[in-house]
Amino acid sequence: MFDGPMGDLLKKAQEVSQNMQEKQEELAKKLIDVSVGGEMVKMTFNGKQEAISIQIDPEVIDPEDIDTLQDLILSAVNEGVRQSQKVVQEELGKQLGGLAGMNIPGINM
Repeated sequence: MFDGPMGDLLKKAQEVSQNMQEKQEELAKKLIDVSVGGEMVKMTFNGKQEAISIQIDPEVIDPEDIDTLQDLILSAVNEGVRQSQKVVQEELGKQLGGLAGMNIPGINM
């Protein structure tokens, strides 16, 4: 249908599209562990940026200081989301990396 650079681009885009679905499914199974407060709060996230487990050290549970526990949980959630996003970006960037060599006018990669 298309010859030359446009045909190459379309072929590469189709390959990337096919591989993206597989990579996203693979990433969903990837686990990212985070801990904050000297490991007082530990959480595990998957590649979909979903929290799948939390462990709280009983020593951090103080009814008189609930603010500290809340801060630790928020920090763990934010760090887990940040790290899982980074993993996803790195992995998907590898998938899209082949397009960088295509030298498409007007597109900088």
